Amino acid sequence: MAATAKPLAKKNNNNGSAIKAAIIIVILIGLVVGYYYYLNNKTKQRVESQDKLTVTQELLARNLTYNYPPTPKEVVRFYSEITKCFYNESYTNEELEQLAEKIRELYDEELLEKNDWNQYLVDLNREIQTYKEKNIRVINYSLSSSTDVDFYNVGEKEVARLYCTFVLQSGSTKQNVEEVFILRKDEDGHWKILGWDHADKVKEEE
Repeated sequence: MAATAKPLAKKNNNNGSAIKAAIIIVILIGLVVGYYYYLNNKTKQRVESQDKLTVTQELLARNLTYNYPPTPKEVVRFYSEITKCFYNESYTNEELEQLAEKIRELYDEELLEKNDWNQYLVDLNREIQTYKEKNIRVINYSLSSSTDVDFYNVGEKEVARLYCTFVLQSGSTKQNVEEVFILRKDEDGHWKILGWDHADKVKEEE
């Protein structure tokens, strides 16, 4: 009995070693697979983070040569989005100049002639700095409904007028600033901003 017991005991030890080895292999495979998925997911998150554009980058990515706003209301809407960006978002000096160039693409030639580029940048930077010092943000805006856009002719030119109300906030205080925009259609059929002013001032002049 004792002589036959040794082979059986040896066989059990071999089985135990094989099971332990198999368990270790499975664990190692699990670790390798888990680490692979960890690296893959981390890389994917990094790429998605890099691909996500900031508000500034989204505005700059719009090519107005091929995707110009089709109506006066959409022109003022895009103008307002850039305006919000000026006073609310973070950007580099280079991006600020690019935003300024972008918003001037919405301007009528007559308005551009009255606003020298270098002076425009100086005035824009001064106003942005003033808003920051006073902790004023442009938190929202609202446009005239499509039916409230006035269309008329001045000579042979088509002109449109509409209102836009900007909501400014400083701390817990909010203020509405209503402005009236005048746009003129150019030779390419694009509506360009000819000018704007505070609505109250325009009503007084009328």
